[in-house]
Amino acid sequence: MSEAGFYRVGDGHVVVQLRLTPKAGRDGLDGVGELSDGRKVLLARVRAVPDKGAANAAIEAVLAKAAGVPRSAVTILSGHTARLKSLRIEGDADAIVRRLGGAAAPG
Repeated sequence: MSEAGFYRVGDGHVVVQLRLTPKAGRDGLDGVGELSDGRKVLLARVRAVPDKGAANAAIEAVLAKAAGVPRSAVTILSGHTARLKSLRIEGDADAIVRRLGGAAAPG
């Protein structure tokens, strides 16, 4: 894991751990949080409801925009039906990490 703790860098990709809040008032990233077991996660929220993949599609779009990659470059690896998710973002890992670091800053 990185210093930020919520992502792992691979060859041509970044894997992000996040906690999603569906049915929120807005779509966006809300900084970095810590789970009860000490793991760090990116906090995210979407307006979509968790029905028929709507919230999953919404978080893929939010993460793609924040990372500066096409929506097709973001894939959910695990957590399809859970709030805790692992997502893979394909592309220039250094650029993705820079963009996510700025987007993850609260406020």
